[in-house]
Amino acid sequence: MSHAPFGFATAGAIRFGRGVLVEAAPWALARARRILVVRSASVAAAEDLVRALSEGAEVQVITARGEPELNSLNALCDRARGFAPEMIVAIGGGAALDTGKALAALIPAPHGALRYLEVVGEGKPLDRAPLPVLAIPTTAGTGSEVTRNAVIGIPEAGRKVSLRDPRLYPALAVVDPELAAGCPKGIALASGLDAVVQVIEPFISGRSNPMTDALCRDAIPRGLAALRQVVEGRDSWDDMALTSLMGGLALANAGLGAVHGLAGVIGGLTGAAHGAICGAALVPVLHANHAALPEGSAGRARIDWVIDRIAEIYGSLDGLQGWARDHGLPRLPDLGVTDENRAMIAEEARRSSSYAANPVDLGTQCLIGVLEQG
Repeated sequence: MSHAPFGFATAGAIRFGRGVLVEAAPWALARARRILVVRSASVAAAEDLVRALSEGAEVQVITARGEPELNSLNALCDRARGFAPEMIVAIGGGAALDTGKALAALIPAPHGALRYLEVVGEGKPLDRAPLPVLAIPTTAGTGSEVTRNAVIGIPEAGRKVSLRDPRLYPALAVVDPELAAGCPKGIALASGLDAVVQVIEPFISGRSNPMTDALCRDAIPRGLAALRQVVEGRDSWDDMALTSLMGGLALANAGLGAVHGLAGVIGGLTGAAHGAICGAALVPVLHANHAALPEGSAGRARIDWVIDRIAEIYGSLDGLQGWARDHGLPRLPDLGVTDENRAMIAEEARRSSSYAANPVDLGTQCLIGVLEQG
């Protein structure tokens, strides 16, 4: 059986497993003597990492507070250029990793950030190679450690957009499930739902390929089961972290879909947590895609397979939504979606790069209906 041509790209190297964090500092010190560390404030492991790096390099530390926004990134760039780092080490949640990757791109860049940003800017490739990045996720959700973009908020435009370049794949991703194991329940739920969405959307994407299919067919049932276990207080962090990693690998090569198209707009407009938005939108989007695809089509069959995997663990597709709400997942109106802004959100989502990979164009009215159900 022949397949359409496809490619697959990812981080330069990946290390996965409990305890692999100890490999990060020696790897970095073998390659750089001036290291900029971007960390989440709440990550205790970052202290030990900074101490280890400081034994062999000059280290400057930036604490990422919330998702990166353009104005704050510009200020951080000005500060970091004076230090002249040779490498970025980013440790934390998706916001810290995106901040680290954005700084890696913008510190060497000769032009302002808007030259390189999608949607609100020119979307040009980087004029100069970004600094090498060592990415260490501490939540099991975003997969940012193996993607080639950084999501940046533009508050004045009410949008979140991507700075994207093939050279932004981290040089090394270190994924240690122990770092996520102490995650509070609310963060585990939102980030875990994000991880699950990021293996479902590439699987039903119009850009899927045999390699991303192999990752997603393993990760979808693995992630659905692990999500329930970690939220209900049982240790399944290895499977949750592996699902997140596989989602990053898959989305970077097969794209996403309507859930992330909506989430990018809603997050930029309201500032609501990305994982919570994705979790609230997942079930209504799956219903909408299922109804829009012809019976007997390959796309419909993929969604049927996903729904069957969800039903094995949560009883039904709607059972997943009910379970998540029972454990504290907010509804879309609680995240800032209103009667007045639904049409604008739907229209903007259809223009997003994430939505372009959805298996079918649902149309604005259908997306408004999704927003009403989420």
